[in-house]
Parts: sequence; structure tokens; C-alpha cells
Amino acid sequence: MGPEGRRKAPPVAERLADIEGRISSVRQLSAVVTAMRGIAAARTHEANARLDGIRAYARTIGMAIAQALALQPEDEDPPAHRGQDCPPRHLIVAVASEQGFVGGYNSHVLDAAVRYGAGQGDGRADLFLIGDRGAMTAAERDLAVACSLPMAGHVDQVASLANRLADALFDRLERGLADRVTLLHAVPGGGIGTEIAEKTLIPFDYARFPPVSRAQPPLLTLPPAALLTRLADEYMFAELCEALTLGYAAENEARMRAMVAARDNVGRTLDELTARARQLRQDQITEEVVELATATISGSDPA
Repeated sequence: MGPEGRRKAPPVAERLADIEGRISSVRQLSAVVTAMRGIAAARTHEANARLDGIRAYARTIGMAIAQALALQPEDEDPPAHRGQDCPPRHLIVAVASEQGFVGGYNSHVLDAAVRYGAGQGDGRADLFLIGDRGAMTAAERDLAVACSLPMAGHVDQVASLANRLADALFDRLERGLADRVTLLHAVPGGGIGTEIAEKTLIPFDYARFPPVSRAQPPLLTLPPAALLTRLADEYMFAELCEALTLGYAAENEARMRAMVAARDNVGRTLDELTARARQLRQDQITEEVVELATATISGSDPA
């Protein structure tokens, strides 16, 4: 290829303008990353602050169950929960993320669900998935999802989501489509990795609440069996609230970790671009000095 066919490098000033434009864009991105990290940290803190109240509510219901169990006739077992007479069918409820920028968070949740056989379409287990971003990841992995609900966008929406999820679960149980329900959710504070907790919702484990007798038995408006069933439903609602709150906190914690990593990468990129810009400025100054010197020498030559 001759000299006329060679592509000429852009002038130094043009390359410097491009680099400075990229530096401006990277600085704007750094501001966005910092803001997202701050929001995620605030949401994690807010969710963790709600856990004490949810757990206190669950303890209160647990105490009521223990007292109600003491009223059961000794030869009578606690009532079986709805759906336990249906053919064996496992239902997996997996709490994933609603939004992105969470690294491998959703993959960890779905990996745990797959270990139970969920999403395989072979009839062993059905998958209830919470979180739109988690649903997208499940679709990418060709996992079958029996039901999908959006994850809470704010911690104040957790109770409403728990109600909708409980309605969907009880509907499936009453129609004989499940006899076992397992809840999977991430736990905040797991460090770099994502810790997945599992909890059996159905069959309901009354053995967690040793019967407690009171000197003065409580006044009841329901038979003990009916009361226990309602209290078990209420306790399950508290467990769903706790799991969703923990999942919400873990999602935002994962996003916070991702933003910290992004901030580090942005910082390195900004340092590299700044160094490159300095070099190009020096090259530009050198070119201008050479041009001025050449013009001066040319002007001083005799005609």
C-alpha cells in the first residue's frame, strides 16, 4: 500500500478532545454509581431495622400456638395443614431480585431451587419465583416457572407482597396441587458470597412450639383445632414477611457490593484516561512548539 493509501492518525487535538469527553462521561458514571451505592445501603439498613418487629410478631403468634396446643385433647394430633392429603407435589418459593446490578445473586438463588428439582418440568417440583429480574434469569436458563410475582420495590410493600404470595400458595394447596412448600431466600451479611436459607412452610411443624399451660386457660371463641389452623396461617404469614424482608435486604446488599466493585473499576478507568490526557496535552504542546520553531526558522531564512 502506498503512502496515499495509509490512514492518517487523527490530530493530537482531536484525540485529546475524545479523551476529555470520555473523562467527563466516566465522572458522570462515577456519580451515578455512588448514588446507587448510597440508596442500596439505605434500603439495606431500613430492611434490617424492620426485622425485629416482624420477629416479635412471630414470637407472639408462636406463644399463642403453644397455649392453644395445651388445650388439645391428649389423644388428638394437631390439625394437618391444607393440602397434605394430595398426591406428593413439592412447591419451591424462591425469592430473587426485582432489579439488576446484583452480580450473581439471582444465579445463586436459582441454583438452590434447581437442587430441589424446581423448574425442570419433570413434575417433581414447581417453582414460585419472586422478582422480575430473577424471572428473566430463569427464562435465560430455560427454567419452568409455575408462578411469578414482582419483588417489593420498597420495604413498606413487603406485607402486601406476603399477602399476595400467601393467597397464591393457599389457593394451590386447597386445589390439591402441592403437599409440601419450601421457602428459599438469601440472607444479608454473607460477605462476598450469597448465603441461601431454606425453610419448610408446609407441612407445618407444630413441634417447634411445646405446649404451654396457663393457670387460667384463655377464653376461646373457636374450637382449638380451628384456632390452631388460623394461628398456623398467621405464623406462616410472619415467616413470609421475614423471608421477603431478608431477601430485600440481601438484594440491596448485593447491589451495594456490585457498586463498590464498579466504583473501583471506574476509578481505575478514570486514572488511565487522565494519564492518557496528560500525555496527549504534552504531545499537543510539543507539536505547537515545533510548528512555531519551524515557522520562525522559515521566516528568518534569506530570500
